[in-house]
Amino acid sequence: MHEPYLNTRVSAMAEHLVDPDEVMTLCGLSLQELAQRFGLEGLLEESLDRRAKSRSVKQALINTLLDELRILIRPMAAAEAGLILAWGRKYALFNLKTLLRGKLYELNQAEIRANLFELPAHVRLPQQDLFQAEGVLELLRKLEQGPYSLIAKQGREVFEQKRDPFALEAAIDQRYYSEMARRLQQVHDSNQPELKQLLGAVLDRVALMWLLRFRFSYALSPSETFYQLVPSVRLLHRDRLLTLVNLDSLEEIIAALPDPLNSALAGSQSLIEVQQRLGGYVTQEARLLLARGHSGVARSLAYLILREHGVLMLFALVQGQLLGLPRDLVEIAVEAHPPDCALPLPSAA
Repeated sequence: MHEPYLNTRVSAMAEHLVDPDEVMTLCGLSLQELAQRFGLEGLLEESLDRRAKSRSVKQALINTLLDELRILIRPMAAAEAGLILAWGRKYALFNLKTLLRGKLYELNQAEIRANLFELPAHVRLPQQDLFQAEGVLELLRKLEQGPYSLIAKQGREVFEQKRDPFALEAAIDQRYYSEMARRLQQVHDSNQPELKQLLGAVLDRVALMWLLRFRFSYALSPSETFYQLVPSVRLLHRDRLLTLVNLDSLEEIIAALPDPLNSALAGSQSLIEVQQRLGGYVTQEARLLLARGHSGVARSLAYLILREHGVLMLFALVQGQLLGLPRDLVEIAVEAHPPDCALPLPSAA
């Protein structure tokens, strides 16, 4: 792998990331000003309805992100490229869930197609083949033949046992994050410490949000919750999660967290606030690694995480303008400040 070349490429790309200090200014721009600033004019033609404009903007932003991912993995060794590509396959899983819901609820093909993203070849599903499947189980069996085989197999086994759409989607998400943790163990030693630091922060966020939702929003038991979680390679490892799932309130869980999670979440009053702060925890780790890291692979992933954060923020700004939302709601959507009306946390069952 050509480490100096990769680091140079990442540094050049990072020049185009949105500066956090710019976010409040961007919230005040009109739709036309946003389009001019980010080159979206052709996607917001007057002849398109609001839904079509929203869809075309999101499609273009996602494809830009995935094109940059493809450029970054070119000089990487196979194991490292596989890890970064596995991260980017989340967008194919959005399409997979759309296809599965279409089969579950017997939607017509036109309606399903309207909600699918057109993705580049390196992350694309064999969608035409999947469209022809008779049902959920046949669709998943067809998918077991390619790069999504582990995800498809776990989803099929869970659905055969439970016939539950929620359990099916949870199994897909669980396998996705487990696959990234597995691939981390295969990368070269020199890249692994910084990748472990960054991916660990991602898995910390996922594990804690799932734990809180399953326990308090869905009222699952500690054992049911623990079964759904993916242990992190950093702070929220298996034994710590086993302790946390047996606590009975948000306050107790936050108090039992190690730093820096404890200090980042101290005083949080709702799941929305926790989610926002955990997002800040991950992006801060990514910014620090991008600025100070040495591993080109880890800096590439840090860049992609920050680029994705910027893509979602820009889409929220455009969506806010298309829907005519007041500025304070747009600022909450792009996490410019905490939500003013935090929802109360449901009590444990």
